[in-house]
Amino acid sequence: MTSVFHRWSALLLMAATLGLSGCGYNQFQSGNEQVKASWSEVLSQYQRRADLIPNLVNVVKGQANFEQSTLQAVVAARAKATSIQASPELVNDPQAFQKFQQAQKELSGSLSRLLVVAENYPTLLANQGFIELQAQLEGTENRIAVARNRYIKSVQDYNVTVHSFPSNLTAWALGYKEKPNFSVENEQAIAKPPSVHFGPATTPKAPNAGDSK
Repeated sequence: MTSVFHRWSALLLMAATLGLSGCGYNQFQSGNEQVKASWSEVLSQYQRRADLIPNLVNVVKGQANFEQSTLQAVVAARAKATSIQASPELVNDPQAFQKFQQAQKELSGSLSRLLVVAENYPTLLANQGFIELQAQLEGTENRIAVARNRYIKSVQDYNVTVHSFPSNLTAWALGYKEKPNFSVENEQAIAKPPSVHFGPATTPKAPNAGDSK
């Protein structure tokens, strides 16, 4: 009797396993792991940018008469962005995800404004430390764009599984929900990172002595 019971139990377990596999269970597991891996890369690149900003601020501080309000806005935006605990669970919380995205957007905006203002200071643009930071920031913005693209794609694939039949039945039964994703006003902005290139300061060409009006 015990042998028969164990045999039927094994068969039921096998049937349940095959049923879950056929209804997208394995897709949810692999999709969730891909989302987590993509999210970790996004966080890594945002952290890399955050780590570069203090060095940028220190270099800009050495520029006489630089707009303090612009500099302080970057410092405040960085503090706000880094204060958010971006744990792996954040990708399952739409409100927390939106808060994180908004903080990073504000930091991007304040940083862009600082770089635009910097163009008005030729001596700053000629500073070797500033030039090196420019190159690092430009590379980081490219990495952020790539990481965001990968995350967006992995979340899209996961959410399709949530809504597709018959995997949507597994989602309903096991509580798998749609994950929040990055939203952009212009979809092309994902593939085009913000420009942070500083060209050399241009000096007006002095007129030749023989030039006439």
